[in-house]
Amino acid sequence: MPKRTLATVWAKSFERSLKAMTRESLRIGTRSMGRAVKATVKAAAAKNTPPPGAGDWLPGVAMGLTGMRHFRLYRPPGTGFGERLPLMVMLHGCGQDAKSFAISTRMNRIAARERFLVLYPEQDRLANPQGCWNWFDTRSGRAYGEAALIMKAIDQVCLFYPVDRSRIAIAGLSAGASMAALLVTRHPERFKAVVMHSGVPPGAAHSTASAVGAMVGHRAARPLAATPEVMAASWPPLMVIHGALDAVVSSNNAQAAAQIWAEAAGAQAGEERGVQRGKRYGMTVTEFKRRGHAVATLVEVANLGHAWSGGAAKKPYSDSLGPDASRMAWAFAARQFST
Repeated sequence: MPKRTLATVWAKSFERSLKAMTRESLRIGTRSMGRAVKATVKAAAAKNTPPPGAGDWLPGVAMGLTGMRHFRLYRPPGTGFGERLPLMVMLHGCGQDAKSFAISTRMNRIAARERFLVLYPEQDRLANPQGCWNWFDTRSGRAYGEAALIMKAIDQVCLFYPVDRSRIAIAGLSAGASMAALLVTRHPERFKAVVMHSGVPPGAAHSTASAVGAMVGHRAARPLAATPEVMAASWPPLMVIHGALDAVVSSNNAQAAAQIWAEAAGAQAGEERGVQRGKRYGMTVTEFKRRGHAVATLVEVANLGHAWSGGAAKKPYSDSLGPDASRMAWAFAARQFST
């Protein structure tokens, strides 16, 4: 029988302790992994749960040469195959996704009542960790690639759902507003109306660094590549909504966006008019008209920060005390659909 020494006793004790620690680590690791899996499943289930309200919340994927993007389509209840409905494209801002944007704007509720489809393209967090559309990255072409994928989503929805292709409008918040404007400059004939909420006008940035300057209002937007005749024939009218207290995207960008649209169309600014609806924040509305037709409408909302005006209460990037931007956006689009 081998002689036991202090060293062998210590080695055996250490081995037993190591085995015990390994078993405990595996047990804790398995439990932690189980919790992580459960949390992931729960988050995925919550993401796939439709927003409140009647109607269908349909998933989709748009694929192209520059990658893929998921999207959601809201279809109002009772949609028949024989009818053709307008389509509102909604581009979320940073820190949002399709579902959170639908909930905060409550656009689906209006769509159910007025009977139109709502498309919510969704930015991939691998493309931007904050969920922002890369509207500014035109120098590398990444912005144009994302714009192309959004157009793929629109085309796919038009192909498989009862969309009236002559009645498509687009709206966005913050980075979504800037991407909406970029999309319209590349495909103006595809849209009847565009609504920018708290965004930067097209042509004001070409990289991350220049985007920061543009957001604080230190960069001028380039004139649109269109003549008044071309604007009248194929470009959609613009509505700009912006909060006077926006500390993220300077409200100077709102005036700049409306101005470049007006200058390209040869339109002149009318008199400002104040609008107060109940106890909501007041707003100042300016229309830029050419030959009696408004080509740009500027809505400046007092006391509003960087948030969707009139959105759901207690939601990020949403201020329930502002005038209802969703109603304004739809009313603006509906006027263009009827002309």
